[in-house]
Amino acid sequence: MLGAVAASTSLCFSPSTYSTRIVVLRRISNSTLALNNGHSFLLLSAKPMHFSSHKSSRRQPHFLAQAAASSGMQLALSWKMNNADWGINFKAVNAEYVEEPATNVKFQTSLSFPGCSNSLTLFGTGYREKVFAIIGVKVYAAGLYLDQSIALELNAWKGQSKEAIQGNSSLFETIFQSSFEKSLQIILVRDVDGKTFWDALSDAISPRIQQPTTTDETALTTFRGVFLDRPLKKGAIIILTWLNPSGLLVSVSSNGLPSTMDATIESANVASALFNVFLGDSPVSPSLKASVAESLSKVLK
Repeated sequence: MLGAVAASTSLCFSPSTYSTRIVVLRRISNSTLALNNGHSFLLLSAKPMHFSSHKSSRRQPHFLAQAAASSGMQLALSWKMNNADWGINFKAVNAEYVEEPATNVKFQTSLSFPGCSNSLTLFGTGYREKVFAIIGVKVYAAGLYLDQSIALELNAWKGQSKEAIQGNSSLFETIFQSSFEKSLQIILVRDVDGKTFWDALSDAISPRIQQPTTTDETALTTFRGVFLDRPLKKGAIIILTWLNPSGLLVSVSSNGLPSTMDATIESANVASALFNVFLGDSPVSPSLKASVAESLSKVLK
């Protein structure tokens, strides 16, 4: 589920090198109204919406929407860029959070992470489960946050179904290779020793790096150092942020969202392997990838 609707929503677009058109209608009912070019808009809230525009530092249209409306609110926006129409739809089950159903962990629909230049939007949630003596034990919930402008780089997959997107490794590779920032928020649902958490993560990363270089080994040592001798209690939050295809930030907090970075990892192989752990062909959390694929199928309609 992609949460991004708001009573106070800011829209930013790059300079006039792009022809931009925003179509927004408002109606307090359960009816869907037809919009220009076949798009539609549904709003189940009496709250007014305020929009402001300003120049973005990127030379691409970009908009950030934050949820601040009642349950069931849905927003459809369309704009025209270089003679191509885009439609983006966002839903939020409540004002500011989306709940991961298997763990009941709530994720904010929009967040600013340590080291990121822009706020990122939640594109999907899932959970990680380990099996002990044939019993599945949930370890953590996870949410993937992306810069919404990344949709502009995924036009080749426009109109594809959730199933087609979920099985398309080239689409997720395009997301990883994109210069737009992306973050994974992990929230533990049980106490875990830091070494145990790292060992499980390392076991998933290592097979994905065929021939580790000295740079890779140094990066993994730095990565490991964040978790060794560090108890991770239920509710602890781990943020993994890809600034670019070779730069990774790690932040950990036992008391709310992290406000600082614990480590900077500089290794293209490690960054790629970690992304593949969660969104590759054999992800450790299939539910997360499925949720992200569903959101992307809606964004790319």
